[in-house]
Amino acid sequence: MFKDKKFRVRDVAEVKEDLAEARRMYGYIEKIFLADGDALCLSMPKLEDIIGYINELFTETKSINIYASPKDVLAKSQQDLERLHALGVKILYIGAESGNDKILKNINKGATRDEIIEAVRKTESSGIKASVTFIQGLGGEAMYREHAIDTGTMISAMEPSFVGLLTLMLDDAAEITADIREGRLKLLSPMQVCEETLLMLENINLTKECIFRSNHASNYVPLAGTLPQDKEKMMKLLVRAMKTEGFKPEGLRML
Repeated sequence: MFKDKKFRVRDVAEVKEDLAEARRMYGYIEKIFLADGDALCLSMPKLEDIIGYINELFTETKSINIYASPKDVLAKSQQDLERLHALGVKILYIGAESGNDKILKNINKGATRDEIIEAVRKTESSGIKASVTFIQGLGGEAMYREHAIDTGTMISAMEPSFVGLLTLMLDDAAEITADIREGRLKLLSPMQVCEETLLMLENINLTKECIFRSNHASNYVPLAGTLPQDKEKMMKLLVRAMKTEGFKPEGLRML
């Protein structure tokens, strides 16, 4: 997605100009998302300046949300995160992708299983909610069990407020596409993706509520519920889809 973009930190003045223009163009704005990439990498003075300006311009806004890498969460102190929460940051969106260390290394994630768990727990303890995403099929046929089980136990350990599942789709420029083309990785079939998801759900055991979604456009079977109470219901939906092969057609899947 970002292969053709070079990452840079924008000037605060430039960001404020965009915000001022948005205020002129739009009416009531309830939520604001700081984008495009990992905005949490900004220093605290810059984040406080930008968020303070948001609060000044958009007095009606109820939620400010930010993309965050695990490493950048860990680079912030607990007090930093609590300060961001006090300023109105409600959710950090964190891509975990997998709970298996070998898979994380294979995709050059830049963070280990333990680091991702620590980042999510640190976020939640600050009062900010963590929305964590995982990619089904990322380990291919060879590691689908490890991917499923380790992801399930990771979710149990981190106890995020939200979990979102996507299903692997390929971009010609991605390294994983070359792995598939050269036989190092074999993609899962829709049936195998559902088996993987079922195994993952079996291994999630939470003591607090977590909103679980698998309704992204890339997924073969949409799921939505709140764990732990809806775990059995979602597992039954998966089993039913597997029995009837009620999978979304490939032509309708998208990133």
